[in-house]
Amino acid sequence: MITSTSNTQVKNIIQLQKTTKARKKQGLFVVEGWKMCTEMPREWLQAVYASEDFLENIQKETRKEYEERGIFNPVARHVFLHMSDTKTPQGILAVGRQPVYTLEEIAGGSGAPMIAALEDVQDPGNVGTILRTAEAAGAAGVLLSRHSADLFNPKTVRATMGAIYRLPFLYVEDLAETIQELKQGGYTVYAAKMQGQFYDEKDYTKKTVFLIGNEGNGLTAQMQKAADEPVCIPMAGKTESLNASVAAGILMYEAARQRRRK
Repeated sequence: MITSTSNTQVKNIIQLQKTTKARKKQGLFVVEGWKMCTEMPREWLQAVYASEDFLENIQKETRKEYEERGIFNPVARHVFLHMSDTKTPQGILAVGRQPVYTLEEIAGGSGAPMIAALEDVQDPGNVGTILRTAEAAGAAGVLLSRHSADLFNPKTVRATMGAIYRLPFLYVEDLAETIQELKQGGYTVYAAKMQGQFYDEKDYTKKTVFLIGNEGNGLTAQMQKAADEPVCIPMAGKTESLNASVAAGILMYEAARQRRRK
């Protein structure tokens, strides 16, 4: 059992929890809680840490599997609290390998894939929620500009509610260039803006990309120009804008509704 907060593994977990740099360098990320740990694809799983208080809650078969793979690590309660990123931890966390996807895996599917493309969406909760919503709405994947929030940030991971295990995503160096590539592949690109035709007046049953901009500044002029058409979500009252994840959800679910009725 790990009993010291000075343990090398413990220090590394904390670095993985806190910094994007450490996560990128090692190609790893951390998840917490029984559901997130047990749902992680087995080929991603690198290590499991369980608080001494939680040990009796682990199913024997699951613990045996972890132990046989040499990845199970019991941890003293005070050490686990030191490692955890949550205020009320369940007592179990896991380290996983970051998956790597290609644009072809996201955009090259048959039929009419739907994609959400995020330009500098910086709130971890928004990015995680958009990934979760994209999966639920039937999207093929999510593209992110390099200045968008880190999907492997613990807060982002929690917001995905497991979608991070199932839906492909890709950070791209030049989102405008990637959008042009998608357009050449037959995609129609819609930019979520304050002005434009109402979002529910468009046809999203074909290959579709929804561009979602930064929470404070919206889409850059370059990305607005890259889009085929601007669409807006009408708002009553004095509301000036919608949360980025809410706007993305409205657009993707309209596309899902249209596709169900096609």
